[in-house]
Amino acid sequence: MIETHPFGIFSKPKAKYLLLGIFTAVKKDGSYDWFYGSRRNQFWPMIEAVYAIKLPDKNSRVELFTNLSIAIADMIYQCERRDGNSLDSNLINFVYNTSGLERLFEENNIEKVFFSSRFVEKEYKQRFRELIIKYPNIDYLTLPSPSPRFAAMSRADKIKKYKEIFPKQN
Repeated sequence: MIETHPFGIFSKPKAKYLLLGIFTAVKKDGSYDWFYGSRRNQFWPMIEAVYAIKLPDKNSRVELFTNLSIAIADMIYQCERRDGNSLDSNLINFVYNTSGLERLFEENNIEKVFFSSRFVEKEYKQRFRELIIKYPNIDYLTLPSPSPRFAAMSRADKIKKYKEIFPKQN
């Protein structure tokens, strides 16, 4: 079954940073309504630790990322899943979000792109070379995957790395 990305691109005017992922997790129980919101994903709890704040809902997350000038997007606009799970390696038949990402770069002054994992970095560098060439001054940084399946690094070490990479709060 073909899935279309449910969240689109989040970007407020004058975004300087882009958090780039691959595609949303399976919504098995409808329990989340925004990027990285599935119960198993460690992203928002780690961001809470980075900024020493509580982010209990979408509105608080939107407010934080707006204040930090961070946009969020995924590289895939549509795809299918093998085995019906959220593993990146089970995504197939991609329709890339090319026009959405092009528009995002055109309308903002993106200085840094934060890849949500090594898989995202590799896929972006293979599939979006024209954006890399068109915007040569952008810095690309790869975050440790927020997935609990990525156990090569402890959660505390992931948080430390996120603190080094993410912009400071004003």
